[in-house]
Amino acid sequence: MPPLSVSDRYSLLDTGSEPELASFEDATRVGLSGDAKSIPCRFLYDARGSELFERICELPEYYLTRAERSILEKHAQEVAALMPGPITLAELGSGNASKTRLLIEALLQHHGSLRYVPVDISPEILERSSRQLLDDYEALEVRAIASEYRDGLREVGTGGGHTRLVAWLGSSIGNLTREEATAFLRGVGSELVPTDRLLIGIDLRKETAVIEAAYDDAAGVTARFSLNLLARANRELGADFDLSGFRHQAVYDEPNGQVRIDLRSLHDQRVRLETLGMTVHFEAGECLHVENAFKYSFEEIEDLAGAAGLRIDRRWLDAEERFSLNLLAPVVPGA
Repeated sequence: MPPLSVSDRYSLLDTGSEPELASFEDATRVGLSGDAKSIPCRFLYDARGSELFERICELPEYYLTRAERSILEKHAQEVAALMPGPITLAELGSGNASKTRLLIEALLQHHGSLRYVPVDISPEILERSSRQLLDDYEALEVRAIASEYRDGLREVGTGGGHTRLVAWLGSSIGNLTREEATAFLRGVGSELVPTDRLLIGIDLRKETAVIEAAYDDAAGVTARFSLNLLARANRELGADFDLSGFRHQAVYDEPNGQVRIDLRSLHDQRVRLETLGMTVHFEAGECLHVENAFKYSFEEIEDLAGAAGLRIDRRWLDAEERFSLNLLAPVVPGA
């Protein structure tokens, strides 16, 4: 029998679900109206922001991507061997799925075929990355879901007898507060059956200098990435942000394990956002908060998993022990 065509192996479901304050316009209006100004970090990733982030991942200071990739290069085959087939690999926030290819190849080698379910809010990114994967792997089936993570995971379903491996890579969990991370993982865990697993990348606590350099590189690429948020407001919301009047800063609060990333106003200034019909005052030294990056100890990862009704099945580290890849399993009552 000839292999199935790409069209036969691909589908895209758009659930229509969107995050709260889904539009940049609404999120900016709300975020700049309060005393503590902030804009959700997902709005950093317009076309220009995504291009800059790809450059960040290649910087010598930004160890996270290299560390996670090195773990997958070394242990993807082990992960695949631990999962009984047939397999559905669901990925939350799949993006271009560059690192995920290591998992896809290992699972295909072990099981012969694979259903891949990328979940991402952007249908365009899903369409592009899925077509590339299908061109490269004839035994791959892709059932893409354009959705928020939780809604998307529900759409994955029990997989018709498939074991599900849910991947959440890149230490994206670090963008959530610890309370948000627990609540989110609890929601993911509630969708898993005992044979399913969650594979999650989590960055580890380490020296302040190493962490701060990762978020404020010497070449200034990360600063341009943050400042692009203001440039986006100028482009899309008729704002008149003077980018030279703000400075990117990344400060690591070691006791809390939190990197706080802000744009700090260098002087008193007023910014007009014509589309929103609002004028915003920034005092000298006032910060616009754009992102968090929480770091975890081994004990904190165990506590996080336990609070979410999960347990650590396996853990892998990179050679310098800067980053962790964790295989989590549902806790079965009475087992």
